[in-house]
Amino acid sequence: MKIAAPVEIDGTNLTLPAVTAVACDGVSVALSPTVLPKVRAARELVEQTVSRAEPVYGVTTGFGKLKNVRIPPEDAVALQRNLVRSHATGVGAPLPEDAARASVLLRANSLATGNSGVRLDVIELLLELLNRGVTPMIPCQGSVGASGDLAPLAHMALVLIGEGEAFYRGDRCSGADALSRAGLRPLTLSFKEGLSLINGTQVMTGIGALTLVRAANVCKAADIAAAMSLEAFMGTDAAFDERLSALRRHPGHALVAANMRRLLRDSAVMASHQGCDRVQDPYSFRCIAVVHGSVRDTMRFVENTVEIEMNSVTDNPIVFPEDGEFISGGNFHGEPVALAMDYLGIALAELGSISERRTYKLLEGLEGLPPFLTEHHGLCSGFMLAQYTAAALVSENKTLAFPASVDSIPTSAGQEDHVSMGTISARQCAQILVNLENVIAIELLEAAQALDFRKPMGFGRGTSIAHRVIRDRITHLDADRNLSVDIGAARELVSSGAIVSAVEAELGTL
Repeated sequence: MKIAAPVEIDGTNLTLPAVTAVACDGVSVALSPTVLPKVRAARELVEQTVSRAEPVYGVTTGFGKLKNVRIPPEDAVALQRNLVRSHATGVGAPLPEDAARASVLLRANSLATGNSGVRLDVIELLLELLNRGVTPMIPCQGSVGASGDLAPLAHMALVLIGEGEAFYRGDRCSGADALSRAGLRPLTLSFKEGLSLINGTQVMTGIGALTLVRAANVCKAADIAAAMSLEAFMGTDAAFDERLSALRRHPGHALVAANMRRLLRDSAVMASHQGCDRVQDPYSFRCIAVVHGSVRDTMRFVENTVEIEMNSVTDNPIVFPEDGEFISGGNFHGEPVALAMDYLGIALAELGSISERRTYKLLEGLEGLPPFLTEHHGLCSGFMLAQYTAAALVSENKTLAFPASVDSIPTSAGQEDHVSMGTISARQCAQILVNLENVIAIELLEAAQALDFRKPMGFGRGTSIAHRVIRDRITHLDADRNLSVDIGAARELVSSGAIVSAVEAELGTL
């Protein structure tokens, strides 16, 4: 679902399509007027507490192991500036701009609930960064996932005070220059604001949200590729009988089985071998609905977790203006996202694993197909090495699927003695997805080539559309050529959603 109208946030209403609209499509975002009274009330409580010199973690005290060091009110502003500067320790390549923008949006949404005690100016400047195209340069490495994404969010916060680096209209420049070119002025952070900006799970959740959106599209492309491969392999659709999925009861199983039936409906290729003596297909064909369906069910769980986290307050301490209280807790801990992203990474790795097995079967010279799907095998190698690439990517994904969330290294002199590594989980999952898009692209290429050998028999209602979309961009492999170009073109059909959109325009949502 595409969103074109401006997005209005209130701390509780963000959806995955809304995040995509703002982070990827440049849709503008505004603060709901309904949140203004509570944001102001929380800020007033912070100001009053400082004026009374009451001890509040991170407001009138130091941080982490330094929690017992009292900070006088006259130094409280310097404390916030020092916090942001000292915590900006990220390394590695910058986050993709869409992921950085998603992180800014989610941080603003969390602050908008009025439980962090920041001034409206802070939230409004975050939103203006998004609306005017200023994207903080956030190094991708350095977060242990508790207290939230401290290092990466500190790099985001640096831009708000006119420091650090940012991207503006394609240029990487200083934070001060980016603000100036966008017509914005830097802030001087006041009590608690530095802490509220960096103490949260928004980087891991932003990466996770965008990965989920892309993964939903890849799951559909995987069903299309599987249907094409099964058809080309002269497999049976008996495994997708709805009576089987009704007995298994998993929603994803039933959904994928129904997709396979729709994609293959009216296929002359399938009809041509009805009643043949082949009783069962290899698991990579026969278990498509079970495996692909399990990934769909995993997606549903992860989507629920990420959408909850997108609309959660992950600060510390949390301000309750209606009760006049500050409560220190562990809302910043990234465990919910860490476990969910590890789970999704494992599921997506499995989707690539079963896809690669189908590509392998198509190359064996079975069921009347030429070895390596080339008429000139021997002289030509055909798709031999494309399967090598798929195998390499699948093997890489197996290593990336090792759950980061099972690791923990104490920080802050032992005060922060259990951390989530959730940002590593999210980054690994995002890379698994990139690899998976290429694996599915290779299966689509091979399946289209194999179907060429089934002509003039007609293909299924959905597989015929997919085959046509592929052949509009990529010609049949008559002789050996640089297949990396073909793989890149096929991956673009997957990642852009073009092949899924074309099929869904005829069959409805997969």
